[in-house]
Parts: sequence; structure tokens; C-alpha cells
Amino acid sequence: MKTTYEQIVDSQYIASPEARGNIPEILSLAGHESFSPAADDEKRTLLLAIDVQNDFMENIGSLPVAGSKGDVQRLTQWMYRNVASLTQVICSLDCHSLLQIFHPGWWLDQEGRHPDPFTTITYTDVVNGLWSVANGESERSLAYLRNLELSDRKQLCIWPHHCLEGTYGAMLESQFTYMLYFHAAARKTRSILVYKGQNPYTEMYGIIKAEYDNDNYINQTVLDAVGQYDAIYIAGEASSHCVLASTLQILEHFADNRAITSRITLLVDCMSPISGFEKDTLKQFDELKDRYGIQIRNSTDVSL
Repeated sequence: MKTTYEQIVDSQYIASPEARGNIPEILSLAGHESFSPAADDEKRTLLLAIDVQNDFMENIGSLPVAGSKGDVQRLTQWMYRNVASLTQVICSLDCHSLLQIFHPGWWLDQEGRHPDPFTTITYTDVVNGLWSVANGESERSLAYLRNLELSDRKQLCIWPHHCLEGTYGAMLESQFTYMLYFHAAARKTRSILVYKGQNPYTEMYGIIKAEYDNDNYINQTVLDAVGQYDAIYIAGEASSHCVLASTLQILEHFADNRAITSRITLLVDCMSPISGFEKDTLKQFDELKDRYGIQIRNSTDVSL
């Protein structure tokens, strides 16, 4: 390859508000490469990059994930080493509004105060009057909490405002973005961006569907894409929540097709958990490996 990794990614500016580099320069560098178009790949490979966004980056994000800077460096290095063989990249992006059921402004305590971030709100709490809904959506909010419990999903956690649509925090991390568009230009393909989490009445950790919603929305486009590739690699933030949920949703959809589930590899050194979820995340990954035949590997051990 004519272009060096350092010409695309400046490691000291990963997870930094002072992004260096520019897209026209990246596209110019890619134009000097002579890779075959991605459409000609005989073995088709897919990277699912989950929520590689500024608000999840340590030092700069409103919901920072410890280890995310190193994750981005290792992920972009892996992409660089495999540009010639990586067919497609699909990126999910959290995209929220100010008033959503998991943000503080949705709820009030008995003194009329909004909950602190990381507060857990349960169905019983609301029934007993510990929390009330600030915007008049009490019936729908209570039904959501009840359905979360009945479906054995995560309890409702109040998160700091993050990935608000149109903000810097919702943007893809800058150095990852440069590698993403270098790959797209060099392989003559188009990166696919998938927005999630815009329904104010539900949480949507995974790329495929919400934790619970009345409409039963399914992102069939992503599922169809997964079924078309010979190898699928998953990375991003946070491993304990959005990566885990995305992986589980895909595996549950293809549960009866081991030929597809066994094609999935978690690049475990390109993701980190939210603090406090380390052991549980690794345990759940191991369970998915046993149940569905996925692979769990370091990016340094994977060549396409």
C-alpha cells in the first residue's frame, strides 16, 4: 500500500476535540491506491462498527467508556491492514433527542427533581409514587417499564444526555471517520450509516431493534446484509451494552442457521465495557460462543 497508516490516522488525536486531517486529503490518498473494487470480492467481509461516536470516547464524551481510545486505535489499525479484503463497513450511530424515556427530563421524584444519571427506575417505583412522568406520558411509560420486566430486558437506566442529534457528541470519532472514508474511496464502495435510538418511548441498545416497542420495529436491512457476507466482524462501544445487544439480536434472528452465526467474530480488543460490567460482559460473550459458535478474538490475530 502506498499510503501509510500515519497519513490517515494521527493517533494522538484519537478521542480528541482537536481533530487533525481532512476528508479531501484522505480521498486524495485513497485515489493513489490500486485496490480492486469491493464489488469484485470473492470472499465478502463485513465490519459492523457499533457507536464509535464522540460521546462514548474517554476524555471528551458525556458517556465515556474507559479504554475507548485504545479500541479506536486498534480498530483503525485492523482496518488499515485489511483494506484490500474488507468489503463493507456498516456503522451504527446512537441518535437521541433531549426528552427520551432514559434521559433525566422525562422523570420527577416526589420533590419535583429530575433523577441523577445512572438511576434505575422500575415499574414498582412508579406505581409506588417514587417517580412520576414529567410530560404526561404516564400510561405509556408505565406500560414500557412493565413490558421490560415481562420480557426480561435490562431495567430502565437513566443515562446522561448523550448523542443528541446534531451535536458534536453524536458524530463519529474523527480518526475512525478518516479510516472509514479512506476504505470507502480506496475500495470504490459506500460506507453505510445506520441511525438508532430515535424513538422517545424506548431504549435501543442494539442495531436491530428496541428493548421493547409497540410497533415491533426490526432493522431488516442490517439483517439482510449480515446474511450476505462470508465473514462478519463486530467492534465498537460499549461492549457491555450496545455491542452485546447488537450481537445478541443478530444471533437470535439467525439462531437456526449455524452457517451464518459461526461467521461472526467479535474483535474483543476493539471494544470496552461500561465500568462495573466487565465480568458479566465476558461471561455473556462466552455463553454466545457456546450457544451460537461465534468467535472471540483479538484484532491482531485476525487477517482477512
